[in-house]
Amino acid sequence: MQNYLTIAILATAALFGSCGPSTQESKPTNIIYILADDLGYGDVGVYGQEKFATPNIDRLAREGMLFTQHYAGTTVCAPSRSAMMTGLHTGHTQVRGNRGMNGGQFPLPPDAMTIPKLLKKAGYVTGAFGKWGLGYPGSTGDPLKQGFDTFFGYNSQTIAHNYYPWELNHDDRIVELPENAGIAQGLYAPNLIHEKTLDFIRTHKDTAFFLYVPSVIPHAELFAPEEYMMRFLEKDTPESALGYKSQFEPEKPFKGVDELDDPRFKVGGYGSQPQPRAAFAAMVTLLDDQVGEIMELLEALGIAENTLIIFTSDNGPHVEGGADPDFFNSNGPFQGYKRDLYEGGIRVPMLARWPAVVAAGSRSDHASAFWDVLPTLAEIAGVETSGPIDGLSFLPALQGKEQAAHEYLYWEFHEQGGKQAIRRENWKAIRLDAKSGNTPVMLFDLEKDPGETENLAEKYPEIVQELSLRMDRARVEDPEWPFLPLATP
Repeated sequence: MQNYLTIAILATAALFGSCGPSTQESKPTNIIYILADDLGYGDVGVYGQEKFATPNIDRLAREGMLFTQHYAGTTVCAPSRSAMMTGLHTGHTQVRGNRGMNGGQFPLPPDAMTIPKLLKKAGYVTGAFGKWGLGYPGSTGDPLKQGFDTFFGYNSQTIAHNYYPWELNHDDRIVELPENAGIAQGLYAPNLIHEKTLDFIRTHKDTAFFLYVPSVIPHAELFAPEEYMMRFLEKDTPESALGYKSQFEPEKPFKGVDELDDPRFKVGGYGSQPQPRAAFAAMVTLLDDQVGEIMELLEALGIAENTLIIFTSDNGPHVEGGADPDFFNSNGPFQGYKRDLYEGGIRVPMLARWPAVVAAGSRSDHASAFWDVLPTLAEIAGVETSGPIDGLSFLPALQGKEQAAHEYLYWEFHEQGGKQAIRRENWKAIRLDAKSGNTPVMLFDLEKDPGETENLAEKYPEIVQELSLRMDRARVEDPEWPFLPLATP
């Protein structure tokens, strides 16, 4: 694990404290971190999406930097986000799986070092708008106890399955949404959350802020407002629930739990969708528009130059709720989906726009991961991290300078018998059924075989042995998340 020198951090703070326009010269850099939910590597135009357009997200690449080898914390929501928030990979971070608890999820501990806690030390105002999933209300993992000044959205990632929920969380209060009573679809929650997000920017335009935007789009269920659905329907062929055919026929209708005529489906169950392909494209289009509105507001307020926007996703594409990632080539050139540790399950798009620092149209092939976000943002803000972390700041990459590389990247996943993966340089090892140790380790050369189609374990047994030992040593056993992989002899 790595830590960072105070001298380097303070030097960076001095360097970037005046990188904004003249009216912002004494103001630290604003930071906006936008996290899509289950958006695949290939679901963005600049990463190869051809079935629909993402012009605003693509604009982040045109005006900033595109990362080709960025990885999520792991292959499902909560542990991936925990790795990002704490700077610790899933062999060390405190939340290593999706576990429901008390109307929310297993909480971060009170002593966790998190991004908002660090940035508050530098005088940042901190806000989170979207899906939390790292501690039920009032727990030690409550966002207000992990460094956020305000939170609006879904505390529970289970309730966040639904786009027309009965209620949302605002700080320590419940906000009821009577427009969605029963199975009504009156108020699309991502739109309300987006309005609050823009309000936060307006309110704090004159103060350094950290804005965390963990969108629920495009996670199942596959619902979008009618005006967005209409963008992907053929208006001259009235043969659908909305009166029109999808542009992506043949559609395979998804029958959700609402067909049981039970309004309780809203607590986590996915609703029916007769046109899931059209709905998926509509949802990503809406998310793209929201990214564009954030950029437009920054420009209108005169703070775009000194604001870093990072856009990424928490894991690979899902296959739930009627989703069809194969049709959209959502995992790009990779194999695997959400819940896989193949590249398709963990390699995600990441774009960074920071006009004062990041060269427009630039690209980085640096292999980075979610646990790098904390040290990067801490270095930008000029605050020192406390305690060991696994992350490595990618600020030099953003600056176009020489970037130090990781010795290795490590992931673990606690469902489906347990899975582990490790990457060292171009080599990637994957261990399935890790809790029993009954499945041989697979080995892939990502430089020659990014799709992980040829297992080279028998050809390079010495590399398998080395990476197996590294996997065993990369993690610390946690009684809350028992794993106990078979020790490599």
